[in-house]
Amino acid sequence: MCGIIGYIGDRDVSEVVIEGLTRLEYRGYDSAGVAILNDNGIDIRKRPGKLNILKADLKKNPIKGHIGLGHTRWATHGIPNEQNAHPHTDCKKNIVLVHNGIIENYQMLKDGLTKRGHAFRSQTDTEVIAHLIEENYKGNLEEAVRISVKELKGAYAIAVLHKDEPDKIVAARCESPLIVGIGQSEYFVASDIPAILKYTNKVIFINNYEIVSIDKKGVRVIDYSNQPIKKKAVCVDWDITQAEKGGYDHFMLKEIHEQPDLISNILNTRVRGNRIHFDELRIKDTILKKIDKIFIVACGTAYHAGLNGKYMIEWLAQVPTLVDTSSEFRYRNPIVGKNTLVVVISQSGETADTLAALRESKKKGAKVLGVVNVLGSSISREADGVIYTHAGPEIAVASTKAYTAQLAILYLFSLYLAGLREKRTPYKIAGYLKELKKAPGHIKKMLEQYGDAKKSDLKHKARIFNREYHKRLKDYYQRDSEGRKRAPNCCFLFLGRNVNYPSALEGALKLKEISYISAEGYPAGEMKHGPIALIDENPWTICIVPESSLHEKMISNIMEIKSRGGIVVAIATEGDEEIRKVGVDYIIDIPRIEQTLTPFLVAIPLQLLAYFVAREFGEDIDQPRNLAKSVTVE
Repeated sequence: MCGIIGYIGDRDVSEVVIEGLTRLEYRGYDSAGVAILNDNGIDIRKRPGKLNILKADLKKNPIKGHIGLGHTRWATHGIPNEQNAHPHTDCKKNIVLVHNGIIENYQMLKDGLTKRGHAFRSQTDTEVIAHLIEENYKGNLEEAVRISVKELKGAYAIAVLHKDEPDKIVAARCESPLIVGIGQSEYFVASDIPAILKYTNKVIFINNYEIVSIDKKGVRVIDYSNQPIKKKAVCVDWDITQAEKGGYDHFMLKEIHEQPDLISNILNTRVRGNRIHFDELRIKDTILKKIDKIFIVACGTAYHAGLNGKYMIEWLAQVPTLVDTSSEFRYRNPIVGKNTLVVVISQSGETADTLAALRESKKKGAKVLGVVNVLGSSISREADGVIYTHAGPEIAVASTKAYTAQLAILYLFSLYLAGLREKRTPYKIAGYLKELKKAPGHIKKMLEQYGDAKKSDLKHKARIFNREYHKRLKDYYQRDSEGRKRAPNCCFLFLGRNVNYPSALEGALKLKEISYISAEGYPAGEMKHGPIALIDENPWTICIVPESSLHEKMISNIMEIKSRGGIVVAIATEGDEEIRKVGVDYIIDIPRIEQTLTPFLVAIPLQLLAYFVAREFGEDIDQPRNLAKSVTVE
């Protein structure tokens, strides 16, 4: 949420910060702005709405300079408008600042500052920080920032300029991500790695309660007590081409198509012969053998991957496993101890609620394993052990490849635990790995069949739904004037059982995220406990019914839906004749695979169906409204 970019060097800073903000659009925002320091002082330009509005403004009226800040804002305090957009300044406009996070005690600070004569121009919590630094500034920006941040409560990453120190950026972090990029005689500060990938992949990760000063000579890091900290830069193995569309119409479609190679790379990296390796795990095998309970904690799509992980771990390794949403975990006083393993899953490694769950678990004595994508992220540093998904940058807000990467890691970890605890023989584990290795080829086959944006059968189905959806809405409004009171049930119902109950939840989430159509995921066995009331002639029920031990029960559910006039789209194993006999309206075939691995294959048509429906509706697929890629504040 929110994006920060800062630069000092010899390039045109306007181009650098706009490039960085463009790369950070996936984080979600409703306004954008830049502040550039040059011989004329600090020049600020900010606009509500999409970044293209700011780009057009800067193209018409350029600002020159070699040091500056950029920001995309996701509104919390104050409506999205030019006044509340970042950057913000102090009273005299000597100091300019950008901020990601929430200052919880801002009102108290603002009241005190107002009494002392400070005049505020916005309704934001951020502006308070600029005025605090103004009060504490005595000719040394780094020291003023250090004193000021001690008064803040909440989460923040900030970057600050002062017109009297025109060759320096000072930044600080508390519970909100911040990195420094090291180039050739140039330096960057940013919220996330993609912002700087065009220029460098050499990164310093800033920790909580650290302050960094950047000038053309280098980088200096101190803590809040003014003690210097030695930091090592790491080279991130992401490539700039991974953060570009590569000829696809949307990042989401590109990332869907990257999944076969991604899963292949995970298997090639993690599996040697028939042995599974997690070189970065750090938690000793002797500890894992003693684990008597596992909690999986995550948010959103990662939570759905975690639900699937529960099935995998309990079935393969036979360890009792519970799954919690991160936002609820620590508030219910979870019973964890020294023999509990808490697995926290986060694509960014910076999800605020998941980080809080990690810290609560460690406080109670549990071991914590992080499953993350971003090298050096907070979760990867604070967890006792980590497994990287190595999915590369995921730009679309709606997660696709990160989800299947998490599924792959959880399946491998389940097998690893099963071997350690002698719940599965080496021969059995080799068989499971052999079956898993079929998944990339199957996914590639499905993408060839369904993933073409011009001729996909799923695109055709989405067009039918679009037509029927709007026809029903039109009919409703016409009939409503004649006294009809009940609104049309124009929503999707996703049903699945066992390992594909989480798939149903994920399919519904994908559709809601990018098309804004109401959708609900349910375990199919719960249909008669409420959801069946939604069934009528209106679209659509997505039934996930691959070959499995519960295939007959899913068939029964489908027949109940059809008997009430419901429209059924079945995701079924190719060659399934029984599904064709029950009169489903549409069939999406997936290749045959061992039933516990079907979520890998089911994910593809669910992702593509959501994509094509949103495309037919003309929605902003990569940047859906009100959503951010990484939720870094509670």
